[in-house]
Amino acid sequence: MTTILNPLKPDDVAKRLAEGRAVLIDIREPDEFARRRAKGALSRPLSTLDAKGLGLPDAREVIFTCRSGMRTGANGERLAAACGGSVHVLEGGLDAWDGAGLPVEVDRKAPLEMMRQVQIVAGSLVLIGVILGLTVSPWLLGVAGFVGAGLTFAGISGFCGMARLLALAPWNRPASA
Repeated sequence: MTTILNPLKPDDVAKRLAEGRAVLIDIREPDEFARRRAKGALSRPLSTLDAKGLGLPDAREVIFTCRSGMRTGANGERLAAACGGSVHVLEGGLDAWDGAGLPVEVDRKAPLEMMRQVQIVAGSLVLIGVILGLTVSPWLLGVAGFVGAGLTFAGISGFCGMARLLALAPWNRPASA
C-alpha cells in the first residue's frame, strides 16, 4: 500500500480552492459522486483513470478525495502517475469535508450507490432465508447460502451478478431526455 505524503486538512483544501490554486478531484464511482460530493469537485473515477492523465485544462495543484480517504491512500502511486508529479489528498475524504461544515452538494433523487443497493438486497435475502429456514423449512436456509456464495464469488472474481441485475432496475436507469 502506498501512502501519499501530502495530506491536507479540509480547511486548507477549501482555502486553496477558494484562491483558485487547486482543483479537487473525486475518484469515487459516478453513482457515488452523483448522490453526494464536495461542492466544486470534479469527477474522475478511479476505475477509468489511466496514464493519459486527468484531462485538466490547467496546471493547478491537484487534490484527490474519496469518501473516507481509504481509496486515495491505497492508490497513491496511480494518482501521482495520473498527475505526473506529487499529489495532495483531502485527509479523511468527503466525510471529513462534511464534518468540517464545508459545502456538500447532495442529490437525494439520485439512486443509492450500487454497493449500498447490493448490501441492502443481499442482507435482506440472507435475513429472509434464515427466518424462513427456521420457521418454514430448513431447505430455505439455502437462500442464505446461495447469497453468501454469490458474494464470495463477486469478491474473488470482481463480477457481481446482483449488481448487474440491480443496474437494470427502473430507478437506476438514466432519465430519458
